[in-house]
Amino acid sequence: MKITVVGAGYVGLSNALLFSKQHDVIVLDIDKTRVKSINQKVSPISDTCIQNYLTEASIEATCDKEFAYQNAKLIIIATPTNYNPETNYFDTSSIEAVIDNIQKINPKALMIIKSTVPVGYTKEISKKLKLKNLIFSPEFLREGQALQDNLYPSRIIVGEKSKRAEKIAKLYLKATVEKNAVLLCVDSTEAEAIKLFSNTYLAMRVAFFNELDTYCMKNKLSALDITTGVGLDPRIGDHYNNPSFGYGGYCLPKDTKQLLANYHDTPQELISAIIRSNQTRKQAIIADILSRKVSCVGIYRLTMKADSDNFRESAVHDVLQGLADEGIRVVIYEPTLDVKEYLGHPVISSLQKFKAMSDLIIVNRMVPMFSDVMEKIYTRDLFGIN
Repeated sequence: MKITVVGAGYVGLSNALLFSKQHDVIVLDIDKTRVKSINQKVSPISDTCIQNYLTEASIEATCDKEFAYQNAKLIIIATPTNYNPETNYFDTSSIEAVIDNIQKINPKALMIIKSTVPVGYTKEISKKLKLKNLIFSPEFLREGQALQDNLYPSRIIVGEKSKRAEKIAKLYLKATVEKNAVLLCVDSTEAEAIKLFSNTYLAMRVAFFNELDTYCMKNKLSALDITTGVGLDPRIGDHYNNPSFGYGGYCLPKDTKQLLANYHDTPQELISAIIRSNQTRKQAIIADILSRKVSCVGIYRLTMKADSDNFRESAVHDVLQGLADEGIRVVIYEPTLDVKEYLGHPVISSLQKFKAMSDLIIVNRMVPMFSDVMEKIYTRDLFGIN
C-alpha cells in the first residue's frame, strides 16, 4: 500500500524506513534541505542504522502535500509537539495543520499519530473535528537507535480497541525483524498515558541514580561500588543506572512536564519531585566543578548522549550557563558545529588546542581520545554507556 509519513525526524524517518521494504513510502517534510538529503540517500539525522537502511531503501521525500497525501491508505503523523511552558501543554498545532490538509486532499485515509500528545488529545480532537479515522500509537525510540528500536520493538501499542487497530498492530509487527513484540490495543487516552508514564519512569531512574551519585560526591564514597551493589537486586537491575549531568533530549524533559500538567487536579508528589531533582542535579554538578577552582572549563560535546546530534534540552547547556554566570571562561568542542562561537562562547575546531586551553574538560560520556589528559577530565560516567 502507499504509506505517507509526515515529518522526517527520528520518529518519522525510522517509521518510513521500517515500512520501506514492504510498501510504497513517501516522506513529507517542510524542510527542503532535509528532503533533498533523504532523496540523495544521506540521513539528515545522526543514526547509523538509519543511514545504512536509507542507502538501500526505496523511499521518496517531498515537500508536495498533494503528491504525498493523494491515494495514501495510511498516513503516519510524526511532526514535533514541543512542550509549551506558558500553556503548560504540548503545542499540537503541527498535528492539527496536517490533519486539516489531509481532510482537504484525502479524507478517507487512516491517520496514525506518532507524535507525543497530552492525555485525552486524540478523543478531544476527533470529537472537535468529527473524525472517525484518527488513531494514536505511541513510539518508544531512543536517540541514535530509533530505527533499531522500530526493527526490534519490545511492544507495539495502538490506541484503539477495534479490528482495524489489531490490523495496524500486525502491520507494524510484520515489518519488524523479530516477530516477538507484545501487541496491545487500548483506548487512545490510555495509550497516550502509557507514553508519558513510561518516559517519566525512565526519568525517575535517571534522577535516582544521579542523586545516588551526588551523595557519593558529597561524602567521598564509591558511586561505582554502590550502584553495582544496588543493581545486583534483580528487582532493580543494572540498566538505566549510569550517572549523568541530568536527563535531557527530545522526550524526557517535555514528557515529564506534560505528565505533571495532566496532574493539575490530582494529588501527587513524585512527578514534580522528578523534575525538581533534575534541576538540583545540575546545580550540584556546577557547584562541584566550581570547587575545583579552575579558570577555563572545556565542554566536550553539547549533545545529550553519544551517537546523537541533538542539542535540545541537553543537561550540559545548563551546566555551561551556570559556570558562565559564575565568571568561568568556557570553551566548546563540538564537531557538528561549523561556527566560531556558540551562545557567546568560543567553539574550538582543533581537539588538541581544546585540550591545551582547558584547565578542566567536562565529558558527559567518556571517550578514548582523552587518555592523554585524564588529569583534566571531569565526568560522572561510571560504565561508558548512554
